[in-house]
Order: sequence, then C-alpha cells, then structure tokens
Amino acid sequence: MRLELTKRCELALQAMATLPHGRQVPGRDLARSIGVSTHYLPQIMTPLVKAGWVASAPGRNGGYTRTATLASVSALELIEAIEGPTDTGTCVLKGGPCDDQEQCALHVPWSRARTALLAELGRTTLAEATHPSTDTKEGRT
Repeated sequence: MRLELTKRCELALQAMATLPHGRQVPGRDLARSIGVSTHYLPQIMTPLVKAGWVASAPGRNGGYTRTATLASVSALELIEAIEGPTDTGTCVLKGGPCDDQEQCALHVPWSRARTALLAELGRTTLAEATHPSTDTKEGRT
C-alpha cells in the first residue's frame, strides 16, 4: 500500500506558497525559487491556473499571479487539481471496483479511513499546511 503524493504536488504547494497574492512574478523567478526549470514550470502551474487560483500572463513581461488566498484553498483541492480525483472506485485489494454484494475484506475499514483522510485534507487550508504554527487569517496569506 502506498499513500504518497507526487513531486508535482509538492512543487504546486511550494508555488502557491511562494507566489504573493495579487502580485505578478516572472516565470523564470518562480521556477528558480521552487527549484525547477522554466520548461517544467507550466506542468506545475497549468492545473493551478485551470482551478482559478493563479492567473498567467504570457510573453516577455508575463508571469504568474496568485489570485486565491491560501486560506481559501484546501489541501484536498490542491491534491485533486494536481493528482486527479481521489475517488477512482478502485478496490484496494482487487484492483477494480468492489462488488456491492461481495465486498473485499477491507472494504468497510478502508472506506472509513479514506473518508476520515479526505475530510481532514478538506479541512486543512494551504495557509495551515504551509504555516502550521502561525495565524492563518486572510491578511497573513
């Protein structure tokens, strides 16, 4: 069993935390600050732009602007934007859907654990995830 996120998800979280709210940062500067190439940066930023949390401006004077506050985006929302849907309907033992009439041995406990995990990730804002011990009010993100 592997419960882990990709490096892209970590980089997306870093990008969201690095970008100042409402101020444009050139792509090359953002790429440098999160430690990726300018060629790889769009793979991280495109899902954030599609989600509406970041605006991008192309061209020589372009860059990225965080339009959402860190307090308005949950860790679960970020994970699903980068990794895709968390509920794939795949059984943890069978590799396919669990039959409603013949559920696998771990169906009920796994479902409960998954529900608890997703609820916690849904409650956790990016402000809390990036600054867990500080005040996460809107003005501080």
